[in-house]
Amino acid sequence: MSQYPYPFLQPPAFRWHPTTITNDAKVHEWIQTIDGEVDWTQFDVGIIGVPLSRSSISASGASEHPNAFRRAWKYFTTYNLDEDESISDLQVVDIGDVRQHVTDISVCHTNIKEAMVAFQEQHPNVFPLFVGGDHSITAMLVKGYKAVHREERIGILQFDTHFDLRDLSDNGPSNGTPIRNLIESETIKGEDVYNIGLHGFFNAYSLKEYADRHGVNYITMRQARKKGITKVVKEALTELSEKVDTIYLTVDMDVLDQSVGPGAPASTPGGMDTDELFQAVYTAGRNPKVKAMDIVCLDPLKDVGEQTVKIGVHTMLSFLTGFKQRR
Repeated sequence: MSQYPYPFLQPPAFRWHPTTITNDAKVHEWIQTIDGEVDWTQFDVGIIGVPLSRSSISASGASEHPNAFRRAWKYFTTYNLDEDESISDLQVVDIGDVRQHVTDISVCHTNIKEAMVAFQEQHPNVFPLFVGGDHSITAMLVKGYKAVHREERIGILQFDTHFDLRDLSDNGPSNGTPIRNLIESETIKGEDVYNIGLHGFFNAYSLKEYADRHGVNYITMRQARKKGITKVVKEALTELSEKVDTIYLTVDMDVLDQSVGPGAPASTPGGMDTDELFQAVYTAGRNPKVKAMDIVCLDPLKDVGEQTVKIGVHTMLSFLTGFKQRR
């Protein structure tokens, strides 16, 4: 490849060169970075940062999220005591960040889409895990995936406090519009969206009406707790798997309860606790139709003691535990 490794990416801010990896390895010792020519067939997962927050409705430092994640990797090992599972033998590479324009959001969004296109074309067998950035990136990533896999029907599994169905004519492709953007561009069908975690007084009734008109499936946090989060996620995955070829998982960190997620600017009272989120993504990770993922809307500048950043890293590692167990 002539550029690193695509024209839409820049190298990660931190670079590691793991040697011997054991079950006691720390995450920052385990995740690889690219140095010269590599054999891409060895990799299972590619991590790509998307440092965009200009398209957020409210002020956000979500653009700082990818590097905050990388700094926090040193706190975690590759062994998951809850599942008695080490993920150290997964081959995971930090590819870097999607290039962003200083002022032009449309250029940023184009780069995000094209980064997914390039990744899918060149490394179709490597799982793409995107670290945002605000939630507007999801629409661009799914559009990029669809551009390569035109015949595939794509479903969305969304963990979120909000519908993300705001009208694009109000404020453009913002972090409040990605699901509507995908529905109205006919990239996905409303009936192929399963949103788990909505609750309380944080969604306009008009958005609920839009969701109902377009057949969006949504499970409130209260309903999920009554049934059990693992059961609800399994049911959503089963229903999606019967309809679609690919499931795209998007985790908006504002799904967390405000008390545990201070670094998620739009987190609210009544949201998920940490174990519910970890169980949810672990369950999704085990499903072979989940072929791409993002974690979005985490603002390290609003965090307290890296609390939410650490929850985000734990979320990623919980998903990868389930991903490893597909084998």
